[in-house]
Amino acid sequence: MLAEIRGPDRLTSAAPLQPSAAGKAIKGPGIHQRQSDGNYHRQASDQISCFLGLETRPELVWEDWDLKGEFTKPLVLKNIHIKLQKLHIRPPVSKFFSTLIPQIIVLSPGTSFSMPVTFRPLQRCEYEDSIEFHGKEGSFQVCLRAIIPCHALELPDSVMLPLCAVQHSSRTTFPLKNASKLQTCFQWESAAPFQLSPEQGLLKPGQERHITVVFRPQEALVYQQQAYCRFGEDVDMFESCCAVHLQAIAKYPYLQLRNPNSNKEEENGALVLHFGSVAIGQSLEKQFDIFNPSPVTVYFSLSRVSGGVPMFESEFSCDIIRGKVPPGRSLRASVTYSPAVVETVAVEYLSLKYKGTLSEGLLKLTGNCIGPTVSLSSSVVDFGCLEEGGSVVQTVKLVNSSPAEAFFTWDIDCNGNSVFSILPASGTVPPYSHTTLKTVYRPTQSIVHHRKVACLILHRDPVFLNLIGTCHSEFQRPAILKPEHLVLYNLHWYRRQQSPGTLSALAQDCNIHLDQQGEDSQAEEQSNQRPDNAVVVKKFDQTFPGCMDPLSSSASSSSLPVSVVPSELLFNHKMTSSLSTSSAFSQSVSITNHTRGKLSLLWTVAKESPFSVSPSSCDLAPLKSTSFRVTYDPKQLNTLHGAQLECFALYKDGPDVGELLLCPPWCVTVRVIGHSFQLGKEHFIPCCTLKSPLVVFPALSVMSYRTVLLQNDGDLPLTFCLDHSSNPSLAESVFVVPSCGSIQPGDHQILTLRTTPTEDSPKQGFNLCLQLNAAKHMKELTVVSVVEKPCVSLEGGGSLYFHPTAVASQTQRTHHIKNLSRLPIRFQWSVPGSEQKLICVQPDAGELHPNESSVQTWSFTPLAEETYTLKPTLTFWPIRTDGSNRSHLTLTVVGTGSKGSIEAEKAVLDVGEIQVGSSESIEVLLVNKSPCPVSFCLSVQQKLLDDELDYNPETERSGLHLDCEEGTIATYSTMQLRSTVRPCRRAQYLWLISYQTLNAIGFVSSPPQALCEVRAKGVFPTLQVMDACSSGSVGKLSRLLLWNLFSLDSLNEHLLCSPCSAELTFRTLTRHRLSRCPSIFTETMLDFNFGSAPINSEPSHFTLMFHNPGSIKVDWAFVFPEDQQIEVEYWAVTGEFSSTELYQMKVQDNQLFSVSPRSGSLLPGQKRAVRFSYSHHFAGTDRFPVVFKLSYGRELLLNFQGVTVERDRPYLHFASSRHVFTPVTIGDRSAPRQVYELYNGGEMPVRYEVDTAVLSQLQVDNFNHPVLCCLSPEGDVPPGETSILEWIFSPLEAKLYQMDVPIHIQDGESRVVTFEGCGLNTPTPSSNCSDSKAAVPRVPFPGQVLFLSENRVCIGDIPVCSKSSRILFLTNVSFTDTVHYKWDMFQQDNQQVVQIHPERGRVCPGECVLCVLTFTSTDYPSVYQIHLVCQVTQEAALVQYHDALQRWEEEKKRQQEKFIITDRNVPGSQTVLIDQEPLVAPARKGPPLRKYKTLPPICSSRCETVSMICAKLTKAERRAQRETENVWRRPSPPRPALLHLGVTAHSHGHQEYLIHSPDQFHKHHSLQSLQTQQPEATSSRTSLRAGLSTSTRGPERDVHVLLLTSLLRNILDDSAFVESLITLASKHTTYRPKETSSSPCPSSSPPPTPRPQVLLSGTGDREETAGCSGTWSALRPERVPADMSEDILLNTLQNLMMEAVREELILTAHPRTIILPPVSTSRRISKVTAEETKEAENLSLSIQPSS
Repeated sequence: MLAEIRGPDRLTSAAPLQPSAAGKAIKGPGIHQRQSDGNYHRQASDQISCFLGLETRPELVWEDWDLKGEFTKPLVLKNIHIKLQKLHIRPPVSKFFSTLIPQIIVLSPGTSFSMPVTFRPLQRCEYEDSIEFHGKEGSFQVCLRAIIPCHALELPDSVMLPLCAVQHSSRTTFPLKNASKLQTCFQWESAAPFQLSPEQGLLKPGQERHITVVFRPQEALVYQQQAYCRFGEDVDMFESCCAVHLQAIAKYPYLQLRNPNSNKEEENGALVLHFGSVAIGQSLEKQFDIFNPSPVTVYFSLSRVSGGVPMFESEFSCDIIRGKVPPGRSLRASVTYSPAVVETVAVEYLSLKYKGTLSEGLLKLTGNCIGPTVSLSSSVVDFGCLEEGGSVVQTVKLVNSSPAEAFFTWDIDCNGNSVFSILPASGTVPPYSHTTLKTVYRPTQSIVHHRKVACLILHRDPVFLNLIGTCHSEFQRPAILKPEHLVLYNLHWYRRQQSPGTLSALAQDCNIHLDQQGEDSQAEEQSNQRPDNAVVVKKFDQTFPGCMDPLSSSASSSSLPVSVVPSELLFNHKMTSSLSTSSAFSQSVSITNHTRGKLSLLWTVAKESPFSVSPSSCDLAPLKSTSFRVTYDPKQLNTLHGAQLECFALYKDGPDVGELLLCPPWCVTVRVIGHSFQLGKEHFIPCCTLKSPLVVFPALSVMSYRTVLLQNDGDLPLTFCLDHSSNPSLAESVFVVPSCGSIQPGDHQILTLRTTPTEDSPKQGFNLCLQLNAAKHMKELTVVSVVEKPCVSLEGGGSLYFHPTAVASQTQRTHHIKNLSRLPIRFQWSVPGSEQKLICVQPDAGELHPNESSVQTWSFTPLAEETYTLKPTLTFWPIRTDGSNRSHLTLTVVGTGSKGSIEAEKAVLDVGEIQVGSSESIEVLLVNKSPCPVSFCLSVQQKLLDDELDYNPETERSGLHLDCEEGTIATYSTMQLRSTVRPCRRAQYLWLISYQTLNAIGFVSSPPQALCEVRAKGVFPTLQVMDACSSGSVGKLSRLLLWNLFSLDSLNEHLLCSPCSAELTFRTLTRHRLSRCPSIFTETMLDFNFGSAPINSEPSHFTLMFHNPGSIKVDWAFVFPEDQQIEVEYWAVTGEFSSTELYQMKVQDNQLFSVSPRSGSLLPGQKRAVRFSYSHHFAGTDRFPVVFKLSYGRELLLNFQGVTVERDRPYLHFASSRHVFTPVTIGDRSAPRQVYELYNGGEMPVRYEVDTAVLSQLQVDNFNHPVLCCLSPEGDVPPGETSILEWIFSPLEAKLYQMDVPIHIQDGESRVVTFEGCGLNTPTPSSNCSDSKAAVPRVPFPGQVLFLSENRVCIGDIPVCSKSSRILFLTNVSFTDTVHYKWDMFQQDNQQVVQIHPERGRVCPGECVLCVLTFTSTDYPSVYQIHLVCQVTQEAALVQYHDALQRWEEEKKRQQEKFIITDRNVPGSQTVLIDQEPLVAPARKGPPLRKYKTLPPICSSRCETVSMICAKLTKAERRAQRETENVWRRPSPPRPALLHLGVTAHSHGHQEYLIHSPDQFHKHHSLQSLQTQQPEATSSRTSLRAGLSTSTRGPERDVHVLLLTSLLRNILDDSAFVESLITLASKHTTYRPKETSSSPCPSSSPPPTPRPQVLLSGTGDREETAGCSGTWSALRPERVPADMSEDILLNTLQNLMMEAVREELILTAHPRTIILPPVSTSRRISKVTAEETKEAENLSLSIQPSS
């Protein structure tokens, strides 16, 4: 697009600038150029064009010019022609352009000529001129233009931005180019959601800049907007504007979270990643997908859900925090779970956030941290008895049965400071593995040794190992300590703590008798007798009271038998501690005896140890203390030392219980560390790690333990001690074991921390410092030990609202609760008893881990129409407590009960007609207009509206099936109820759909209520024959006879009936028989009588127009026997056929009967013509069974019958052997005349005679009353014609009469016809107009060019001597052929009764012709059945016939006038002309002469021989055949197509008609009053007419001619007479009715009592109708205007109907009123007066001649 600014026109004033709108494509895809004159000429000036063989520019354009200067441009002409060019030049006209060139230039081929053109401007405007060149072949011009430079920008017409998500952004760029040579400023104006950058700028000439369009939609819409760019020379003044069309589409974004391994891990709409149990120190990674099903790219972010537990460090990590997902793609993210706290469940929620969505995706992460599970293979190691100075080694297994690696450290000095040692003292146990430990016993004193050693496990409680042994010497042999003694002592100590007493009382209660042999059995018996003791033994197997528990505090040391203070000594450590003085090399420890016995204290002395204790042994009185001196004497400088000193305390003289109990010794330890670094010497730099530096205790006010691993990663020993100087009060609240010690290189030490969290402890924790290597090196340990109260948040601020709910029904809502504390809690909902019937919750109890949410489903069931406010309580408490301190929250639940109902949108749903056996889906729209959801169940009740059908609901299933019988409709919502209608029989169905509301448990809570009605009609496919026609040999048959031949009334009746179950055996056309004889599944059989015709005559064709009157598609087929036969292999055919099969094979192979088409489909309302043909090849009667099958409908057996008559045989064809007369009222004085047709189907005239003896006997039997009289008992029937027998049926009684009347045929067979007639008491209206034969064809038959608007005219009941008219239309449906028609009435008396005007005519293509049928009834009551035929001939065939006839007549005339004399011996070759067909020779006996199609080889070869002999021609026949070739027969006129019209009527006498139809009598124009009964005048007039008809002959004729000639000459010579003729010609001619002598009322006067010999019709009727004759001169004058008005009115109506048919007049159009301009009153009165005067004069002139 190019947008530019033009300068002001030199001829007009400057107009305001408007944005340009035109455009032209330029280079570059998607870019359009806005075109203007300046740009066009700028391009054209650079182009080269060819004019008359000369190359030059079409124009010269000056752009850069200033005033008061000259600017010259060259114009080059090049001759590219092969001839010399001579040009005459016309220079520029204006003075602004000039050139210095000659007027004539000559250019040789290939040469060029340059002429300078100078431009001299005077003012700043546009200039235009031209230079014209003239040559021999023509002239051309070169335009000269000077334009003003203007601003112009090139930019695309439209810009389409990429698809964008709502609240996201997409962008694109487009070029903006300065197409002018001026510096141009621009500024963009755009509205949201589009933004263009840069919004303004400056473009140098020819510069191009890319403009960025940013699209930020806020809604999902299609955006189309114009962005305007204003540009010009200055920013403050923009002269022009252009626009670019911005287009963009916004879509809503949507992301889905998916688990690639499972699709079922969802919880309340959130994806759940279960990490399961993960060992401490390990990590587990799981993946999830972020899928984008939307068509737009979505930018997202993943973040943790806030509002939960304040996490010090998250245990879950995700590798993706933010990103984008393209349309239809997935992004896989990984989440790693690294547990930190053993035996805790970590729960976190990740929120998937992205703009433009109403909901966020939620990802739940759960994981369970498990620690090592460590156990010892034995809890006691018994070294037995050992001599002093000896050693013994035993092994024990440390088993790890968990997937976590176990770090362990034994709390024992294995460097000689203890009699016991365990190797290795520290290490790791791999998952699901074990480590074998060596325990060594090296006693140095003859005493009993026992020590309970703790094995510290990282992230797990310690395990304890009891080491026992006894040392003997020569002088001392103490009792041997065994494991049983430990068990008994533990039990004793526990019971003493529970109920204080003496050891003797304990022994007496327990009945313990220990000896050296039975200690084990007694201990086991004690354990079995007291199960509580077994639990106690198991519990105290972990903690032995006789030793110092390394995890116990000093505060609890008083409960021990022996205690030592302090338990840790530090040497040369500069610390401020209350425990020791680190500056001295010897320190004292104090041991206290808390027992009532005297103890002996023995320290274990270690050789080469820098630590020593003095004294090494002493005795300690009961409840006394003693001090010992611990000396640090390092033997090596600048090193680190550490040890654990061991002291055993045992009773000096044994306990005061005798020998009942052997007390093991107690062992106390003192941990010491020190260093020997000299002053100024640098201590070892520690290289160690602390796992983990953050220790979080449970937020409960109970004593808790945590472990930390201190790993020495260096190659030098490491010492550590706890420094309390930083925060003494908080540091002393945490007990660390050990608080000091030494770690060998590559070894580790497990520190156990014990504390009781308090509420005043810092929430973020405090630091504990570990001093390393007695120097300034520190390791900080953060400890969090604060007490938190359980905190649970309720969704919705503690309120839950239910929408209105139907009474007794149930509504559910979900409600979230979340654990906001670090404590796992257990919760329980409690609902008051009175409210439990109204609300309930599931689940009502459960556990919540820290930061975990739980969803409860609340159910509300109102019992009445009211508003409920309920307050259930949530109780929760920490899981690790006994539940004594519980917290409570109240939830306010508000719900309303209301009544609900539903209804259908349509109370009555009419499905229409459905084929029986098929199904149709319907949808019933259910509407809930109540304020609450309604749960319902539906029921269907079926009824049949047909009274004649029986219905048993128990045995017959319902025809309406509901896809959903129960459901719930939301408030003010709708629901589509899908149903299937499947009628099982032909009936009118009515289904009543009712509903009942359901309560909360699914039971009905209301009585049935009507919902809607569904109506449907089960129908079978059906067809109807609406019209029929015939051609060929039966073309002249009347439509009534044709209808009776094919039994079409019965066929239509049976097609409308329901099929039986047998007919539905095969619902469609199926081959199911092995034999040729068809199987019969129906009891309905009909005759299709094809009539009769002579042998070898034209086939008989019948065409039936089938119509589908139903609303479903119909598949039909005429099934021949061969169509039902299953095709089998040749070897399976037996070859033996019955006579019936052979006959059917003959009919099928010779195609005697054929149907075309044999099958088809008809849609509702569609029509199809089917043609039935019967070929007359063989003389005789042919019968052929055909099944007429409607798919899923009726199956009828049609018996095709046809008769082929021999040429010399007289034959009358009877359509049926039964004929029914029209019912007649008894006592009728003038019984109507009725007819019966006889059809001659042969080539011979037939003489028939009715046997009147039967009629005479019937008259005698009925009291000599002529019940049935035949008025034409005998007569002749011409070949191919129909004759009418007239009857009078006069019943005597109201009953059914049946008479078998023989009809004899001369030289033929007689036939007995049964005539039936019924006598009635009261008359009934005529029913001959209501049958199916009166149907009107709406489509023509195939090949039919002209068709009638009606095939049958029904006049109905009329009085005698009345006249009726009907209008018919003949329409030419062809668009090319013109046709001629002619009405032909076969019966002579029809001309008296029926007249059609016009009788003949011509119809052009597409034209419609109106015909008027006038029916005049006779003077005797009759039942009329008149057959009229309209012959239709195409004009093209007539023209061809006349041309051929003219040539034939010319040839005949030529032969009559011209002859040629030739030699006699030369045979004449002249063509023989024949006027008419020769008479048919008598038929030969035997087979016919024509060749027939041979039958299949089903008989012996003898038949073939006979047929060959019959096929040979005689010599005479061969000669006749040769002569026929030279015969030119007279052309025959074309055979017309026949249209049949039936006219039916029933005339009654005047008196009877007045009695039975008095209201209809005035509608008929009776001619009875016009008759004058003058038989004599009739006779004289008849004789006169006969006399005038005789021609005059001889001299009389000459005399008459001479007289008349002279008379006429004299009249013509009279001048007065001639003038009078001229005067009469100028006068107004009045209307005179045409005089006619024909009778208006055909008369047929039978005698008062019918006699058989009286004839009522025939040619003599016209001579005997004297009563109806008369002339118009005898009419009275007042009758003339009435008849004239009738004729005028009739013609007017006919003209209107004709105009309506031609669409020249619209009868249904609304009348239009035309308002004329007003006129003066005087003028209006004068005009009316003049018109009245003129009308009066005309009336007087018309009446005067009549008077």
